[in-house]
Amino acid sequence: MTADVSRVAGSGPGWRAWLIWGTGVAAYVLAVTNRTSLSTVGVDAAERFQADAATLSLFAVVQLAVYGGMQIPVGVLLDRFGSRPIMTIGMLLMAAGQLVMALSPSVGVAIVARMLLGAGDAAVFPAVLRLVATWFPAQRGPLMVQLTGILGQAGQLVAVVPIAAVLHATDWTITFGGIAGLCVLFAVLVFALVRNRPPEATRDVSVNTDTGAIRVVTSSIDTGVGIRAAWAHPGTRLAFWSHFTTPFAGTAFILLWGVPFLTAGEGRTLAEATTLMSLYVFAGMALGPVLGDLSRRIPHMRSRALVLPAVGVQFVAWMVVIVWPGPAPLWVLIALMVALSMGGPASMIAFDHARTHNPTHRLSTATGVTNAGGFLAALVAVFAIGLALDLQGAGTPDTYRLDAFRVAFLTQLPLWLLGAIFISVERRRTRIHLGWDQPRQPRR
Repeated sequence: MTADVSRVAGSGPGWRAWLIWGTGVAAYVLAVTNRTSLSTVGVDAAERFQADAATLSLFAVVQLAVYGGMQIPVGVLLDRFGSRPIMTIGMLLMAAGQLVMALSPSVGVAIVARMLLGAGDAAVFPAVLRLVATWFPAQRGPLMVQLTGILGQAGQLVAVVPIAAVLHATDWTITFGGIAGLCVLFAVLVFALVRNRPPEATRDVSVNTDTGAIRVVTSSIDTGVGIRAAWAHPGTRLAFWSHFTTPFAGTAFILLWGVPFLTAGEGRTLAEATTLMSLYVFAGMALGPVLGDLSRRIPHMRSRALVLPAVGVQFVAWMVVIVWPGPAPLWVLIALMVALSMGGPASMIAFDHARTHNPTHRLSTATGVTNAGGFLAALVAVFAIGLALDLQGAGTPDTYRLDAFRVAFLTQLPLWLLGAIFISVERRRTRIHLGWDQPRQPRR
């Protein structure tokens, strides 16, 4: 093996590495499209299934619950079988989910469809991160992770505009059946083009072309030990809480509640709402390289200088919208979109924490633990917003109103507070663990 891998260490990623990564990113774009496919057609879904706000939010909640619950199992499977088969199965599961959604006659069947979608979606992003680790030098990791996240946001644009346009031009079955067909096509492309590792390597490795250092990417044989060891490190817990706190507000908004709030609550037209949602995506793509570069420049200050400020900006922007007398002016809503868009790039910093503070034999396990955090918070936020609307008697498209949305969005505050507290606590524990800070001495 040493001779084989040494040939890899002598050169950077070639065209095949970029082709494989590009295929993986394209599959991730489609996964994000699937994830947010109800974002601009939530009202249509409510009318099709005669669903109130709590039931409608259940579509997103079960999808996110399955996604989050699958993160650690997917990490284990990736460590055993590699990216190619797991990503292929993920695309087929999403195809099945969208086909069931296209034909679903009732809420119960639609919920099963969203569960299949969540299971398939869970496999894609971690698999692409593994391709980055096995096909690219280690020092390119932070940049490649940010670039993967940025390009993946394009899937939200597809969900925001074309899906709604196709649905209103055709019907529900054709729209979601077409998405299912795209997933099958990408399953074929992934299986045909993606390879788990460079042909020169007999095992999954990440090679640093500056130093020639070789890192074998494989999890502990005892999965339970690997999970416990990953969580035992305060750096992993810092990564979990960073991902828990930063993206959930934007996820809840773009996934389900954004368009109903902007149209039925703020009185904006559907065209204005989709433009604002598109701004959220573009702003996130623009901020990604900025936060990624800052994360690289100040690795010891990432939580205090980047993650917590991103949370604070989102909190302030929402408070302005909530307390504004009457519908908020357009510039305030634009500011809200930009503020929420910071959550996605800031959440990518969590994966830098996970990678930095864990040995390579726990790579996918630590990534799975981290990724679960953001989607756990998102499912709580989505359901809490829907439940708050129902409790105020504003649970259907005919009864949506601005004051009810404002109260409902206040349910995000405890999640921000909880996350910020644990980020601060685990940041200090991590610094003490690394010897950067001294533990407080007990008073005598």
